[in-house]
Amino acid sequence: MRKYLSVFALAILMASCSNQNDPTIKVPTDAKPIILKAGWEKRINQDNEFAFDLLKQTIQSSGETNVFVSPLSVSIALGMAWNGANGQTKTEMETALKLSGMSIADINDYYKTMQSTLPSIDPTTKLSIANSLWYRSGFPVKSDFLKVNTDYFGSYIKELDFSQSWAVDTVNNWCAKKTNNLIKKPLDMIPPDAMMYLVNAIYFKGIWRKHFETKNTTEANFTNELGKAVKVNMMYQKDTFSYAQDSYAQYLDMPYGNKAFSMTVVLPNEGKTTGEVLDYMKTTGWDNTLKGFFTSQVDVYLPRFKTQNKFILNDPLKNMGMNLAFNEFADFRDIANTPLMISRVIHDTYVEVTEEGTEAAAVTIVEFGNTSVGPQPLPTPIFKVNRPFIFVIREQSTGVILFIGKMGNVDKF
Repeated sequence: MRKYLSVFALAILMASCSNQNDPTIKVPTDAKPIILKAGWEKRINQDNEFAFDLLKQTIQSSGETNVFVSPLSVSIALGMAWNGANGQTKTEMETALKLSGMSIADINDYYKTMQSTLPSIDPTTKLSIANSLWYRSGFPVKSDFLKVNTDYFGSYIKELDFSQSWAVDTVNNWCAKKTNNLIKKPLDMIPPDAMMYLVNAIYFKGIWRKHFETKNTTEANFTNELGKAVKVNMMYQKDTFSYAQDSYAQYLDMPYGNKAFSMTVVLPNEGKTTGEVLDYMKTTGWDNTLKGFFTSQVDVYLPRFKTQNKFILNDPLKNMGMNLAFNEFADFRDIANTPLMISRVIHDTYVEVTEEGTEAAAVTIVEFGNTSVGPQPLPTPIFKVNRPFIFVIREQSTGVILFIGKMGNVDKF
């Protein structure tokens, strides 16, 4: 990890030197790394394994060409629910979320630390993480469960009359406020048997440290997953970036602001699919890439793109080992004495990438209902994203993945 960070420090030093004669250009001070407690690096690796697994399962389940998810949002929302689970239900949730080797207190402390430190590590990047808990009027939620969600997740807690038509608007308005109005209506309705909602909302806005000049953006072809060439607005710049290449793909790391956060774009080599590369990254490819980055001048061609998704994650999570939570045999006795099951996990996301930077948001809603029961440097690589690709938005010092997506098609805008 330290060796990896030193590469980025070198990149900042080079940028500082190149701008030192221009007093009007201010280069943000290098970000201070988040200090992890003993054992938390393993937890980060587990979180990232969850990220790649979630993306893969969501792609397979949805059949969508473009898929964008926030594993951090899903993990936090389900982490809130996990605190109320018992027995085999809790064990299966731990399997899906890749929770192992840590105590309940340590896991909750990890979630609390990530939520408190990530938003403040880069003053030039806007990142907000918010949680809320909404329960039906009169529903007897256990005080210990409410306390955990307050103490460790900072949840806003509200008793709400679910029978009223305005109840849906109340939840949606909270989500819209927490995502800068990018996600306005994640909740479509409140079923008669709904007892509680656990909600996470994440908003991100980062400005490229090395932005693209709009004058260099030109119309170009992008070959989508169907092999059809479509027109896109292709951004361009030539600068020094962290770069890697192997037998599966090219990798480019583009930092935001003070380099605390970055987007890693993964461009499969000709003949490789995003699915093949995702499988590779899920095993050893991601770690190999992080260790193999080197600084290089790169010709970067990246399409301006945006996508919005809304998924029900029940099937992807079941495929990841979380089954009991979704049926009448679920055990959430630490939430309430009333039998509960998760009826839906709603995940609503948005991302837009332009010459200036990236704006992204995600909302995850857990709905509870009653139950009946190192390579060598290459000469000026060309990184031309004119075919399907994968992209990851992460925090540098910890490696936490905030968002991850796959673009099989790009619409011109």
